[in-house]
Amino acid sequence: MSSLLQTLGANLQAVQLRMAAACQLCGRDLDSVQLIAVTKYAQPEWIAGLISLGLTQFGENRPQQLAERQTRWPQVQWHLIGHLQRNKVKSVLGTTALIHSVDSLRLAERLSEAATSWERLPAGHVADQSTVEKPNSLPILCEVNVSGEASKDGFTVADLRAAWGDLLRLPGITLRGLMTMAPLDDNPESARPVFARLRTLREELQATSPASLHLLELSMGMSGDFEVAIQEGATLIRVGSRLFEGLA
Repeated sequence: MSSLLQTLGANLQAVQLRMAAACQLCGRDLDSVQLIAVTKYAQPEWIAGLISLGLTQFGENRPQQLAERQTRWPQVQWHLIGHLQRNKVKSVLGTTALIHSVDSLRLAERLSEAATSWERLPAGHVADQSTVEKPNSLPILCEVNVSGEASKDGFTVADLRAAWGDLLRLPGITLRGLMTMAPLDDNPESARPVFARLRTLREELQATSPASLHLLELSMGMSGDFEVAIQEGATLIRVGSRLFEGLA
């Protein structure tokens, strides 16, 4: 095994052990949490290495880079976790397994419009469209700025409550749950109230939604706080730097 794979394998195992310990602490099954490898700054060989080690879920911040990497590695699923501009919506159709960062009703409306009018992408745009969910039912998460930081995107809690009825009526998209980012802090415990509030909000919105809608996903927790996120109910954790430690 190459030194690159050895380093990636050790990092991956360390993250998985911490995930397992966090699940055990709160009485959850490890299978209830999905690790998404964030590859914003990753070299192509690092991505290929993680795929060879069995990872199947990857996250990208930029739509253009996501489309390029989905074309190169169509055998895994690619999540859009970064900000999406309305004029870039068409670039993610057919390439994205799940959009985590729907931060406004206007963006959701644009996604709905694009998904319902989508026929097919230009030849060669996607290597294998069978690897992603077709955009006639585009799966999304609503990004919530729980902490209220001006530097963060997302619905405010009040705005999401107000927009929820309109979101439920949009055709062509499927609401899967919520996403948030906690404030950066050296103490992971500082993120706990943010994650707990997102979980409570998800439960509130689920209770006011049709029985056919299942808000199963909570995307929260990154390299510095994913264990606390798991304890507070995260189903998707977005980890980048922990997986690539020791690589130059």
